[in-house]
Order: sequence, then C-alpha cells, then structure tokens
Amino acid sequence: MTQQAGIEVLLVEDDPGDVLMTREAFAEHKVANRLSVVSDGVTAMQFLRKEGEHADAPTPDLILLDLNLPRMDGREVLAAVKEDPELKQIPVVVLTTSEAEEDVLRTYALHANAYVTKPVDFDRFIDVVRKIDDFFVTVVRLPGR
Repeated sequence: MTQQAGIEVLLVEDDPGDVLMTREAFAEHKVANRLSVVSDGVTAMQFLRKEGEHADAPTPDLILLDLNLPRMDGREVLAAVKEDPELKQIPVVVLTTSEAEEDVLRTYALHANAYVTKPVDFDRFIDVVRKIDDFFVTVVRLPGR
C-alpha cells in the first residue's frame, strides 16, 4: 500500500487526554499528517487567521473541533470559520462528547461537515480518529489537493 501524502490538521481541543489520544491515533496510523493543536477558540481563530505568534501557521486542510472550549466555544469558532471567505472551504469535523440532538442540529446549521461523538473507550476513540483520517486522506478530495 502506498503512503498517502499527508494533510495539515488543526485539532482544537482543551482536554489534554483527548489531545494525547488523537496524537496516538495519528502516530499508530503512520500517516504523514501534520497535527497542530490549540486549546481554545480564540487561539484557534488566531491560528487560522495567522495572527500574532501564529503568523507562520500552516493553513489546515481539516479542522477537528471540540464544542466545549474556553474563551470562545466551538460553535462560535465554527460560525466564524464558515463566515470567513478565506476559511469557509476548510472542512470542519466536530469531535465532541456531546450527544445532544440540539448540538447536532446547531452545528450542521452552522455548516459543520460532520458531527462525531467521542467514544470514551480508548480503543474506540483511536478507531474513530483513524476513520476520520482515512476518509479525509484517502476518500475525499480536499480543496487545493
């Protein structure tokens, strides 16, 4: 099997355990993706807009976004991304613990590309992240790729 060219992924996640599990899933999967991590919504928008210390940040091909974030929650980040002409084409996968139908409906209304509930089980979590990765690296054609 040929190694797929990696993509730039931005993980917006404030839970260090979930960040660690996501890094582990990417590492175990042996994909050449580059994973950047920010832990709150304000920093996510600075990263995406290449502001301040993020002036040299890569433009992500995919955003994995938690909903419950400090300073600016994931719904606000999603709305800001999808309203910004420079960012709106970036696929956003909401990856959250919330199973609330209200959250599902609201994030799709804000133009999320997918809504995934994080499994609490480590092995299932790794499997879910791998499947997201597989889909966006091997199945989907991303803008500019």
